[in-house]
Amino acid sequence: MPRARATVRDVATATGVSIATVSRVLNQVGGVAPETRRLVEQAIEELGLRAPTPRGGTAKPVDGAVYVRCPYMLTDYFGLIVSSIAETLDRHGRQVILNAGEAAQDDPVLPHLASRRDVGGAILILPPEPSADLVRLSSRRFPFVVVDPRTALPGDIPSVSAAHHSGARQLTAHLTALGHSRIGVIAGPREWLAADARLSGHAAALADAGILPDPSLVRHDQPTTTHGYRAAVSLLDLDPRPTALVAFNDKAAIGALQAATERGLSVPGDLSIAGFDDLDLSRASNPQLTTVRQPLQEMGRMAVSLLIRLLDRHALEALHVELATTLIPRASTAPPR
Repeated sequence: MPRARATVRDVATATGVSIATVSRVLNQVGGVAPETRRLVEQAIEELGLRAPTPRGGTAKPVDGAVYVRCPYMLTDYFGLIVSSIAETLDRHGRQVILNAGEAAQDDPVLPHLASRRDVGGAILILPPEPSADLVRLSSRRFPFVVVDPRTALPGDIPSVSAAHHSGARQLTAHLTALGHSRIGVIAGPREWLAADARLSGHAAALADAGILPDPSLVRHDQPTTTHGYRAAVSLLDLDPRPTALVAFNDKAAIGALQAATERGLSVPGDLSIAGFDDLDLSRASNPQLTTVRQPLQEMGRMAVSLLIRLLDRHALEALHVELATTLIPRASTAPPR
């Protein structure tokens, strides 16, 4: 009896050929022996696997591979997201084509994605390309989802992110409740959407406590230990110095811990330090970091869920999904002396 939701993997299992061979037959690509092609086409017919044709476009295989672009080192933050994407796609019987590593940032990927016959859709993680490139890709009716967008996206491009504003607001409210009023901020790059949202949440928490934001207490830098150290040094050289530092990245917070140690400041006795992300690093430091947990793996799973619905031609009611963040108080924060 035909199956309503057959996959490429089902056809490969039924015929004893590879998933790549089934994809070549579906996409009408050469390199497949005539007898094998007939065998696969018969299985496709029996199992009810079809490649629907989108409006105004060429047929796209419903079971084409998913192109996952993450042009960064796959450690910590990005590694968790990519791993969850790959695991979830595998459960859906989807192949993954991975484009990763910092060298991939210069790859001109987006202009050619929609015309690739081996790709059915894409998940783009913190894409470095300008929004205009994403708009052009969307205009070609190519299904894709953005995870943690770097810049603001048009309303019709699906995306998944964490609740950056809410997370930062919880973190700063935790510090003001402890009694801190002079709080230094190690923010991300100025052009990043997440950095803007977190600064907004920080300012909202200060306003709740009746504290005016002070631009001189904010440093924008890359989310690394080295840059966090540099930003912390600059903030701790102020007179009077902050009684607490908030780093919008756990790695930057570790850099701040190093800067405090060099100055003979005890944490949290002389200085409270907090991070963001809840990476393994935050639990390996001494003291362990107060931080905000982002649901990184769930972000990957949600991105796959949205993309699968797009590939199945289902309408999406929620195009921009924000997943809740959670404050994790630990030993690196305490009331000021």
